[in-house]
Amino acid sequence: MTAFVVIPTLNERDHIEDLLAHFLAEPEDVVGAILVADGGSGDGTRAIVERVARQQPRVQLIDNPDRIQSAGINRAVALADPRWDVLVRVDAHAAYPRRYVARLLDALDRHNADTVVVRLITKGVSVFQCAVAAAQNSRIGTGGAAHRMGTRSGFVDHGHHAAFRRRVFEQAGGYDTSFEANEDAELDARIRQQGGRIWLDTTIPVIYYPRKSLLALARQYFRYGSGRARTALKHREPLKARQMLPPLVVLAIAASVLGTLVWPPFLGIALAYAALLLGLASIMALQRRSVSTLLAAPAAAAMHLAWGAGFLRRIVTQRGSVMQLVAPRAVLDPWSSRNHKERE
Repeated sequence: MTAFVVIPTLNERDHIEDLLAHFLAEPEDVVGAILVADGGSGDGTRAIVERVARQQPRVQLIDNPDRIQSAGINRAVALADPRWDVLVRVDAHAAYPRRYVARLLDALDRHNADTVVVRLITKGVSVFQCAVAAAQNSRIGTGGAAHRMGTRSGFVDHGHHAAFRRRVFEQAGGYDTSFEANEDAELDARIRQQGGRIWLDTTIPVIYYPRKSLLALARQYFRYGSGRARTALKHREPLKARQMLPPLVVLAIAASVLGTLVWPPFLGIALAYAALLLGLASIMALQRRSVSTLLAAPAAAAMHLAWGAGFLRRIVTQRGSVMQLVAPRAVLDPWSSRNHKERE
């Protein structure tokens, strides 16, 4: 098997050259091509890619007029040489281990998988980023998601996207570019529906660098929550307990604050939540011997509340969405293909 690497970019001048060098270091029979799908960078990213492409024929710059990652990846797959049979998705603002693509190809082959997902480890540079990393690498930030905290490899429902057999990606229809977020989990749902097997390899971790401010973090997680709700509504999949908690926390905090107008002790619910986060952040700060890790408390609160608010907003604004989450597909869609076949 030979892979083609797709890197969606938008203003990644500080990272793109090192990233290209990293993947060009792998042999041509492993990495056949590197396609950079650029969304119209104005910071010199395109010039860097064009310069490298003149020296390295494996590198190709393509336009991504939609300016979103999912659209850029779909476009790159459509334009890639048919010889390359494995798609490797790479995010520009992340760090990858040596022989990343070779190890992904080996995992696909050894486990007879259709896609390989990997563990995502958050790493901070600034003080705030380090606090976010502490939260995101713990249960308070991820709820124990396998691709965030898992140490054992195995077949899963979802994970951080890394490699796809090209035919599987194309048969599933690629990413749904109408999703503002969670397009990866939505694609995984379609791959599973067509019988695809998703292997989580925890031995090939990717380093992710988080948002640099509380507001940017909250905006990111609001989109995540909204996207997760949309995926659940589209595929009628039951939510996991860890996915139900943020909306419940938002409702509890809202009830606590409003209830205070009637009975002041209601505020205790919100205060208890704040105390819990501060307590957990204090434990992490002691373990790391870092006072700045206390900022993991407001970071976790922003993640929980923004995710929950985004989820609830999608549920409230999409007509009939509550019924879609609790009722079986057959009840809501009696003329679905499955039920139609049963009537024949």
